[in-house]
Amino acid sequence: MTQPATLPLLRPRDGSAGDTPIPAVSAAEVSEHARDAERVYASGVWSGLEPRERAAALLRLADLMQRDADVLARLECEDAGKPIRECVENDVPGAIESIRWFAEAVDKLTGQTTPAGPGVIALTEREPFGVVAAILPWNYPLAMAAWKIAPALAVGNALILKPADTTPRSVLHVEKLALEAGIPAGVLRVLPGTGSETGAALARDPRIGALSFTGSTRTGRAILSAAAETNLKRVSLEMGGKSPQVIFADALGYGEDLISQALECAFVTAGQNCTAGSRILVEASIAEEFTRRFVAAARALRVGDPEDPNTDIGPVINGDAARRMLAVVEEARAGGARVLLGGEEVPVIPGGHYVTPTVLDRVPADARILSEELFGPIVTIQTFTTETEAIALANDTPYGLAASVWSSNIDRALGVARAIRAGVVSINSYSEGDLTSPFGGWGESGFGGVEKSLRAFEQWTREKAIWVQLHR
Repeated sequence: MTQPATLPLLRPRDGSAGDTPIPAVSAAEVSEHARDAERVYASGVWSGLEPRERAAALLRLADLMQRDADVLARLECEDAGKPIRECVENDVPGAIESIRWFAEAVDKLTGQTTPAGPGVIALTEREPFGVVAAILPWNYPLAMAAWKIAPALAVGNALILKPADTTPRSVLHVEKLALEAGIPAGVLRVLPGTGSETGAALARDPRIGALSFTGSTRTGRAILSAAAETNLKRVSLEMGGKSPQVIFADALGYGEDLISQALECAFVTAGQNCTAGSRILVEASIAEEFTRRFVAAARALRVGDPEDPNTDIGPVINGDAARRMLAVVEEARAGGARVLLGGEEVPVIPGGHYVTPTVLDRVPADARILSEELFGPIVTIQTFTTETEAIALANDTPYGLAASVWSSNIDRALGVARAIRAGVVSINSYSEGDLTSPFGGWGESGFGGVEKSLRAFEQWTREKAIWVQLHR
C-alpha cells in the first residue's frame, strides 16, 4: 500500500476533511529524522543537562499546555470525535498532570549498591537509550502522548513520536510548545504518517533503542516482529482488551454509584477505550434488577454533537468501525441474544456515525461479541451463580488489561481481584489508578513494560552494572 502524500484528517463529527492536510512522513524521512535525533542526543544539548534542568523545561511545557488548554481540547474533539466535555474535564488536564508528575519524579530515580566485599564497590545505574520512539492510538492522542513524552524526555532521551494518522494535531501543537518551553529543537519530533509506512519504519530503524506502542494487538505483534528482525530494540506494548465488570449481589448496596461507574466503564469515549468494561458479569440473583437500572441509565445518555458540552456519547471514529461493530451485534441477535437497548446508528450530523449505547443479554457462549474487542458503545450482560463461575467467565479471554470487581465483602473482592488475569483491577470503582500506580496488561493486552508510576522510566532507560576494584 502506497502512503498518501498528506493525511486527509476526516472529522468523525461529520466526515468532513480538515482545512489543512498534514504531510505524511515517508520511510526515508523517518531514517533521516532518526539520524538527526542521534546527533542531537550525542551533542548533549539535552542529555547532558542535570535532571532538574530537564524537569524545569518539562514543567514549563506543562504550563504552556495549561495556557493552551482550550486549543488542545478543541483539537482533540475535532480529530477524535470525543465529546468536548471529556476533553476539557479529563483528557487535557490529565495530560498536563502527567507531564508535571514525571518532571518532578525524575530526580527520585536511584541505582543501588550490592554487598560485593570490602575491596569492591558494585553499583547499578540507569541510563537513557539515546534515540527512542513512540506510536500513539487515535482514541486518547494527547493523554497517551504525555504518558510517553514525559518519562522519555525526563531521563534525557531524544524522542520520535508518531501520532495516529487520524489524530495528529494536538500532538503537533505540543511539539511547538516544547520549543517554546526551551526544549532544544530535535529532542521531541512528531512524525505524522500511516502505520504501514511511518510506523513500520520506526519499528525497523536500527538507531532507535526503545519503542513504546499503544494500539491494537495485531499491530503490536507486527512491531514486535520487526524489532526482532532488526536491532532487537526494547519494545513495550499496550494493546487491546475485553474487560469484565464482575458484580456480586451485595454490590447493590452501593446504589447509584454502582450504576454510574458501571456506565462510565462501559461507555466513556463511546466505548472506544482499551479498558472499557464491555463484559458485565452479574450474580444471577440481582441480574434482573441490575439490568433494569443499568439499561435505564444507558438510555438516558445523550448521543449528540461532540462539540456540545451536554453530549455524553459522540460519534465512533468512522463508518467502517460502525458497520463492523453493528454487524457483530446483528450476528449475536441472530444467534439468540436479546438486544435490550440500541444496536443501531442514529442521525445526529450528516456524515458522522453515531452508534447508540447498546446492551445485550442471553448471548450464546460462542458468540464473537463476547470475545472480540469491538471498540464501541456495546456491552453484554452475563450471569453467574458462584464465585468460581464468575472468575472463569472473567478469565475467558485472551486479553488481560483491566477488570473491576464489585462486592461489599472485601475478602471476596480481593480474592476475586487476585484470581482475575489482568494487569489492572479496581475494586468497587472503575479506575485505572492515578499516576503513582503502574498501568499495563497481561496476555494479548500487554508486553514489555508499563505506563505511569516510577516503573514507567524502565521503558526508557537501560540498567548498567559498574564494578569498581579498590587497590588499597
